[in-house]
Amino acid sequence: MPMQFLSLPTASSPTYHLLPPKPFFKPLSSASASSSSFRRPSQPPPPPPKPSPPPPPPPPPPPLPNPLASKLWLSSKLSPPPPPPPPPTQAPHHPPPPPLEPEPEPEAAPCDEEEEDFRQKGKVFVGNLPLRVRKAEVAEFFRQFGPLDKVELVRAHDDPERNAGFCFLYYSTDGDGEAAAERAAEVDGVDFRGRSLTVRLDDGRRGRARAEDRARWVDHGRRREPASPWHRSRDEACREFRMVVESRPQDWQAVVSAFERIPKPSRREFGLMIVYYAKRGDKHHARATFENMRARGIEPNAFVFTSLVHAYAVARDMRGALSCVEEMKAEGIELTIVTYSILIAGFGKVNDSQSADKLFKEAKTNLGDLNGIIYSNVMHAHCQSGNMDRAEELVREMEEDGIDAPIDAYHSMMHGYTIIQDEKKCLIVFERLKECCFTPSIISYGCLINLYVKIGKVAKAIAISKEMESYGIKHNNKTYSMLISGFIHLHDYTNAFSIFEEMIKSGLQPDRAIYNLLIEAFCKMGNMDRAIRILEKMQKERMQLSNRAFRPIIEGYAVAGDMKRALDILDLMRRSGCAPTVMTYNALIHGLIRKNQVERAVSVLNKMSIAGITPNEHTYTIIMRGYAGNGDIGKAFEYFTRIKEGGLKLDVYIYETLLRACCKSGRMQSALAVTREMSSQKITRNTFVYNILIDGWARRGDVWEAADLMKQMKEDGVLPNIHTYTSYINACCKAGDMQRAQKVIEEMAGVGLKPNLKTYTTLIKGWARASLPDRALKCFEEMKLVGLKPDEAAYHCLVTSLLSRASVMEGSTYTGVLSVCREMFENDLTVDMRTAVHWLRWLHKIERTGGALTEALQRIFPPDWNSLEVLGEVSDSVNTGDSDYSSDSDLSDGDENQDVDDN
Repeated sequence: MPMQFLSLPTASSPTYHLLPPKPFFKPLSSASASSSSFRRPSQPPPPPPKPSPPPPPPPPPPPLPNPLASKLWLSSKLSPPPPPPPPPTQAPHHPPPPPLEPEPEPEAAPCDEEEEDFRQKGKVFVGNLPLRVRKAEVAEFFRQFGPLDKVELVRAHDDPERNAGFCFLYYSTDGDGEAAAERAAEVDGVDFRGRSLTVRLDDGRRGRARAEDRARWVDHGRRREPASPWHRSRDEACREFRMVVESRPQDWQAVVSAFERIPKPSRREFGLMIVYYAKRGDKHHARATFENMRARGIEPNAFVFTSLVHAYAVARDMRGALSCVEEMKAEGIELTIVTYSILIAGFGKVNDSQSADKLFKEAKTNLGDLNGIIYSNVMHAHCQSGNMDRAEELVREMEEDGIDAPIDAYHSMMHGYTIIQDEKKCLIVFERLKECCFTPSIISYGCLINLYVKIGKVAKAIAISKEMESYGIKHNNKTYSMLISGFIHLHDYTNAFSIFEEMIKSGLQPDRAIYNLLIEAFCKMGNMDRAIRILEKMQKERMQLSNRAFRPIIEGYAVAGDMKRALDILDLMRRSGCAPTVMTYNALIHGLIRKNQVERAVSVLNKMSIAGITPNEHTYTIIMRGYAGNGDIGKAFEYFTRIKEGGLKLDVYIYETLLRACCKSGRMQSALAVTREMSSQKITRNTFVYNILIDGWARRGDVWEAADLMKQMKEDGVLPNIHTYTSYINACCKAGDMQRAQKVIEEMAGVGLKPNLKTYTTLIKGWARASLPDRALKCFEEMKLVGLKPDEAAYHCLVTSLLSRASVMEGSTYTGVLSVCREMFENDLTVDMRTAVHWLRWLHKIERTGGALTEALQRIFPPDWNSLEVLGEVSDSVNTGDSDYSSDSDLSDGDENQDVDDN
C-alpha cells in the first residue's frame, strides 16, 4: 500500500498508529527529557531553566533538509489527538535562535525544493511525431544533444507497428543530463520527417499531481475526519468495478462501463482490466488499455506486462507476445516465472514445442529455481506434439530437483499417451496419480475415456464412465461428446443417440460441439433432413456456426450426388458469416470421389481458384485417391508432380495413395520405386503402407514377395494388424499354399489376433479354389461358431466357389450348398442379376433337368431373373461357353481388397 510506504521513513508514525491515545501522552507529562524529538509539548512545562531544553531543539533540524520533510509532517499529523498549535509566547521565553530557525524554513524553503523535486531532470516530452517513426530513429535524432538513457515511444492499440504520435525522452542524469534536455527543448518546432515537433521540458505537473494524490491517500487513511467526496466516490467506483469483474465476467459491457466510471484509475485498476481482456483473449482491447495507462503517466510493472503477454498468448498470437517481451526488456523489467510460464503455455497451444523448450531452458538459466507449474506447461507442450521422450525426461528432472508435480502434470502426460495411443503407460500414470494422494477428477477420467475412444475400445470407455459415476463425479459436455464421437466412428448411431438422450436427462444443455457431432452422425446415416434441422436449431439458439457444422452436410450431399444442394449449403455458409476454407472444398471433393465422380471432383478445383482459395496437399491427395481407385496411375502421378512443384509437404498419406494406384493397376515395379523415394524423403513405412504392398503382391499370387514383406515389417518394428494377416492369407490362397495359410492363422492366435469376417471369407475362397469344398464348408461353420454372422459377401463367395469347382456335386458338398441357400432365403438375402446369371450357368452343368439345388437357388434369385431377355442371355452364355467367372472373381477380390485398404 502506498500509505504504508510513506509512513516507513518516520520513526514515530508507526507508534502513533498502534498505541492508544491516552498512554501516548502520559509519558510526555512525566518525563519530558526522554520524549521523542518529534513529539510536541502538550502542556507548558514548569521547569524550563534546566539545561534539558537544548536536547529537543537539535532533533528538529535534521528532518528539514530531508526530501521527505513534507511527508514527515503529514505523518506527524496522524496521531489520534490533533496536536495543539505551538504557543507563540513560548518562543520568546526560550532562547531566540531555536524557535526562529524552524519557522522560516518550513514556509520558504519547501516551495523551491518542491519545484526541484517534482520536476524530473532530463525528461523531455516530444509531440506530433510521424505515426510510422521508429524508436531508433527518434533516439538517433535527439542523441545529438546528449546521451539518452531511454526513449518511451507510446504505441497505438490497433496497430503495434504504429505509434500514438508522442514519446518521452530521458537524458542521462549522471553527467550533464539537464543541460542536454534544455538543448533539446530549444529545437521546439523543428521539422522532422515532414512534421513540426513539439519539444518541451518536464514542468513537474505530473509529479506534483502524484504527490498530491499520495498526500490525499495518506491523509484519508490516517486522519479521523472523513475523506473527501471525490475519494469516497472513487473508492466506491473501484469496489463496484472489482465486484463486477468477479461476479459477472461474462458481461463485458458491464465490466467496461464499471471501469469507465472510475474517475482516475490507478495501476491496479488498469492491471485488472488488462487481466480481464487477457482471459477473453482480446489482445486489441488489452493493448488499448495498456497504452491508455501509459498515456496517463502510469508506468507498467512486471504484472501489467505479464497480463498483456497473457492476452496475446490466449489469442494464440505468439509473435505479438514476444514483441511485448522485447518491450518489457527494453524498459529494464526482468521476466518473472509467471511470464515464462505463460509464454511456454502459449507455445504449447500452437504446437510449437521447440520454442516452448527454448524458453524453458532460458527460464532455468535466468531464474534458477522453477516450480511445478512451469514444468507442467512445458510438459504439456511436448505431450501436445507427441514428443513423449522429452516429456519423460522432464518428469525425471522434476524428481531430481525435488519438485512435487501438480495434478496438471499427470493430466498432461495422460493426454500425451492418449495422442500416441499408448494404453499401458497412460494407465501407469493414472495409477501413479492415485498413489500420490491425488483424487482423480473428471479430467483424469476424461483422459482415459478419450484414450479408449481413440483406440476404438468404446466398451472400456463406457466402463470408465460408470466407474467415474460410482465415485460421485458427474459427466460434463466434454465427456459426453467423447462417448458420442466414439460410437459415431464405429457407425453405432443407436448408442450415440442414447448417450445424447442420457445427457439431456442429466440436465446438461447441448453445446456447439455436441450439435456438430449430431450433424455428422445424421450425414453419415444419409438423413440429411435431420442434419439440416439441427443446423437450423443452432441458428435459432444463436450459436456461432463453424466449418465443422457445414462440412459433413456438404460432403453428405456430394456423396448422394446432389451437387445442387451441396452448393446451396456452401452459399448458406457464406451468408451465415462463415467463410469457406480449403477444408470445406476438400469435403466437397471427398464426397464426389466416394461416388466415383472423379471428373466432377476435378472441376471443383476451378471453383476454388475463383474463390481465391489455394488447394493444399490434402486436396490433391483426395483426387489422387480417386484416380488410384480407378487404376489410372498416370493421372495419380500427374497430381503428385503438382504437389512437388507447388512446394507442398509430402507425407505418408500421399505415398500411400500412389502405392494404392500402382498396386491396383498391377505395376509392382513402380510401387517399389515409390518406396525407394519414401526412403530418400526419410518417410518411414507404417502398417498401411505394408498392407498395400502385401495386398499388391497377393493380387499377383506372389506369396514369396508377400512373405519377404512380412519379415521386413517385423524387422522394422512395425506390428502387423488383422488386415496385414488377411492380405498375406489372400496371397497364400491365390498361390494354392493352404498349408502356409493355416500357419498364418496359428501365428495370429499367438499374437492375440482373432480372424474376422474378411479373413474367413478369404480362407473359404482358398479352400474352394484348392478343390476342397468340405474344408470350405467346415471353415464356414467355424466362422459361425466363433460368433461371426456371415454377410452377403461371405455367402456369395462360398456358393460361387463351390458351384464353380464341381461339375457334379455329391455328398456333403451338395447338402452344404443346399443349407447355405436356405440360410440366405431365411435371412432375406437376394443376389443381383449378374450373380444369378453366373450361378445359373454353373447350375446347368450340375442339374440339367432341374432338382432340389435348382429350386433352392431360384428362391434367392431376383424376381425378374426368368424374363425373356435374361433367359436369352443365359442361353447365349451357356451355348458360347464364355466364362465370366474370372472377371467375377477379380471383382470380388477387388472389393475385398478395397475394404482392406480402406481399413
